Amino acid sequence: MIALDTSAFARLLDGLHDRASDAARDALDTRLATLPPVVLTELLSNPNITVAGSEYVASVPLLPLRDGYWLRAASLRSDLKRRGLKAELADCLIAQACLDHDIPLITYDLDFRHFVRVGLKLL
Repeated sequence: MIALDTSAFARLLDGLHDRASDAARDALDTRLATLPPVVLTELLSNPNITVAGSEYVASVPLLPLRDGYWLRAASLRSDLKRRGLKAELADCLIAQACLDHDIPLITYDLDFRHFVRVGLKLL
């Protein structure tokens, strides 16, 4: 399994070709892609998404949340903020879902680099 971040999937939906969107397309084509639930919410809340885009996003399997997820995500965010690092709530929720399943994240968002310190694998 490989998790997709909003930034990579949105770039793919916009028809852009770069490292992140191409990796997302490959993961989707090989049925290895999964979405942290926050990514599904972010993508489908875009007022400009097409019906076809919404259906495509909704067809990707969701990464299940494990017991204690919310507490671990809060602790992760607190730890990063204590270190003076950027830790947006949605990013923490996405990172924690990936960490819980020990799966890599495809992203275009450089803010995830801070999560590598705690074990997140980025593609």
